Amino acid sequence: MKLKLFSALFLASISMSAAATMRTVDLSVPDMNCAACPITVKLALTQVAGVSEVSVDYPNRRAMVTYEDTLVSVDALIKATTNAGYPSELISRPTQGKSGGSPDAR
Repeated sequence: MKLKLFSALFLASISMSAAATMRTVDLSVPDMNCAACPITVKLALTQVAGVSEVSVDYPNRRAMVTYEDTLVSVDALIKATTNAGYPSELISRPTQGKSGGSPDAR
């Protein structure tokens, strides 16, 4: 009986992770006004469960975030930057996978 339950849970976890998609989103973070701000923004976003990569572009006041869509939402990313003192807003709709030319962290 325990083996059947374990097997069912194991298969369910595999199918859930197989359905997960990596998404990349571009956020505007207009309140960054010094060279240290991107460090705070990047730290806030990387601490969100499900985020795999963050790149912050200080001169353009943008953050590109790659995340697993079953673990985190765009609203959670915006909340993370806002809670860190840097409100953000969505620039582009989430795209599947990583897009090329991600900005460098500064």
